[in-house]
Amino acid sequence: MAGKKKEKVFGKKEIETIKQSLIEKAGEEASLDYKLIVAEIPDTPKNLKAIDKVVKGLTDAGVEVIMPEEPSEDDLSDDWDGEDEEIVLDEKTYLDDVSDDSVRLYLREIGKIPLLSPEEELELAYKVKEGNKRAKDKMAEANMRLVVSIAKRYVGRGLDLLDLIQEGNTGLLRAVEKFEPDKGFKFSTYATWWIRQAITRAIADQARTIRIPVHMVETINKLLRTQRRLAQDLNREPTFEEIAEEMEIDVDKVEHIMKIKQDIHSLDQTIRDDEDDSSLSDFIEDTDTITPEESATNQLLKEHVKELLAGLSEREQKIIRMRFGLDDGKNHTLEEVGQEFQVTRERIRQIEAKALTKLRKHKDSKKLLDYIK
Repeated sequence: MAGKKKEKVFGKKEIETIKQSLIEKAGEEASLDYKLIVAEIPDTPKNLKAIDKVVKGLTDAGVEVIMPEEPSEDDLSDDWDGEDEEIVLDEKTYLDDVSDDSVRLYLREIGKIPLLSPEEELELAYKVKEGNKRAKDKMAEANMRLVVSIAKRYVGRGLDLLDLIQEGNTGLLRAVEKFEPDKGFKFSTYATWWIRQAITRAIADQARTIRIPVHMVETINKLLRTQRRLAQDLNREPTFEEIAEEMEIDVDKVEHIMKIKQDIHSLDQTIRDDEDDSSLSDFIEDTDTITPEESATNQLLKEHVKELLAGLSEREQKIIRMRFGLDDGKNHTLEEVGQEFQVTRERIRQIEAKALTKLRKHKDSKKLLDYIK
């Protein structure tokens, strides 16, 4: 049997050439369909970093990459199959290179969730289509390690690992909801697309700031010079039609450029009225300030946590409080907690694991789920 065709490797210069070509294709609309990227670089596991570099380069240049809403059959090709199996089953993959103790604790917890056999997965998928919530939760939980192993590939691109995992879990839940078992695709292949999609979109949103695309600066400057010259000649502000005629471009294009170059007002800009002088920032909601509703919710959450911790010994309570930063907001390492109690890291880990087991089994533990929905 003939071997697989060797996959092309995309070097730094070739990636830069592709990026520049795509920026030109984006044009003055400053937007580009993701399909144009994968037309240049096939969307396979080995090309993942190359594609991400192109996407990041386009985003940095002010080009919005429009992601597809649904995977195509090419997206779900067999090219992903072997990679998915390795991701799901290789436990070392999701624990390696993670130094944060709270993250490692989360990873160890999801590592205890048993994987599904193909038969179990298929059975759950049909139940999910029937609206069975328990089946949906079980299917998602069994694939959380897949999210972690994919999320780790994106560390260092603007979001920390926990944020990446959270975004990936959103994609996983979407995959569980939309998976069609009758189409013959493996769930891990289907979920991989949705997880990557959610993470990539979150990174792009994080990186996107209010800016003018690089390739538009020269055009905007030319328009401003024309506008000023016409204003001097006419002794009034020129119309869009007059600017368009002078620049020999369409009126629609002038309107588009004017919209892009519109000034960003300072938050300290004074707004005068009959009562007093206020700044623009006085009328913009401060999203960092806790609302009365959020304050009340936080207080109820603290009370529920306190009730749960009451079922632990005094020593267990303090260890949990220190490890999860319940008192001072700082997550203390196993080393720091061990020094506090003058015992080894391993002993603290054992006590913590025992305490968490007690908390999970507490009759009121499900109350906390209301705060994360």
